[in-house]
Amino acid sequence: MLDRIQHRAKEEGLEPAAPPPLASAPFPQEEKLPSIALALGGGAARGWAHIGVLRALDEAGIPIGMIAGTSIGALVGGCYLAGKLDELEDFARSLTRRRIFGLLDLSFGGSGLFGGMKLTSRMEEHLKGVTFAELSKPFVCVAAEIRTGHEVWLSSGTLITAMRASYALPGVFEPVVCNGRVLVDGALVNPVPVSVCRAYEQPLVVAVNLHYDLFGRAAVIKHSADLPDMEEKQPNGRKTPLVVDKGPRQRESRLGITGVMVEAFNIIQDRISRARMAGDPPDMSLQPKLGHIGLTEFYRADEAIKLGYDATKSQLPELQRVLSVLA
Repeated sequence: MLDRIQHRAKEEGLEPAAPPPLASAPFPQEEKLPSIALALGGGAARGWAHIGVLRALDEAGIPIGMIAGTSIGALVGGCYLAGKLDELEDFARSLTRRRIFGLLDLSFGGSGLFGGMKLTSRMEEHLKGVTFAELSKPFVCVAAEIRTGHEVWLSSGTLITAMRASYALPGVFEPVVCNGRVLVDGALVNPVPVSVCRAYEQPLVVAVNLHYDLFGRAAVIKHSADLPDMEEKQPNGRKTPLVVDKGPRQRESRLGITGVMVEAFNIIQDRISRARMAGDPPDMSLQPKLGHIGLTEFYRADEAIKLGYDATKSQLPELQRVLSVLA
């Protein structure tokens, strides 16, 4: 019967209207997580942990909206956004005590013990001519102006110059002269640059604090100023240095010039980071346990990278939960 009706309609030139196409049901789309802003803190050799942090975040698919870095945090963050993290990791893992010494160019009569040009030449092999405008995401290097104490945010121009200025440890590396300003390590003024990410109006700021595991450094000690006899007499009348048990965690007293400067800088950085993060805390903190790695032990990159990776992996469920709330 239906066939006859359709045939008759066709003979009379009355084609039945085509039924409207069925609307296809939309496939459920995965919710896009908001991005995070990373504040990568300073910490010299402990800073290799930042590589592990970034590896873990990439594996988990956590989007990064911007990075602010101080000192070695600026070095790692800049290489990451420039697509050179693999090269930096290979370099870090290849370091030995002997190779580190070979990279240090002594500078007599200058503003630092080392010129830093050997390290700069290594960076230029991969980053020569790269500018902030070419990076995949916004990036800020924090430095300090040595003459005025101003906090300087470097977010344009040549990437290598900015990174060098951010890790120019006073007394160790030569300061970097940039547009008439003499710049040194940004950890003097902002060791963990949470405030930079806040200024860029980022919804979720995650700080990587490399000094979390340094317990007891803020203690106050009441001590006597008397000078006891540090020598003991032997039966033959000679005097020998008195050996004092300083405990298993006490560092050796003879640090050398570089050691004294680095340890003094470590104290300054630790105190400033405690104060600034208390006044302007991040939304989350990633805190690798790195207290047993010395500031100058750059040859322990394998260990530091793993600790950064493991610390981030352990915090991923909480980080994903916070991101889902903001989505």
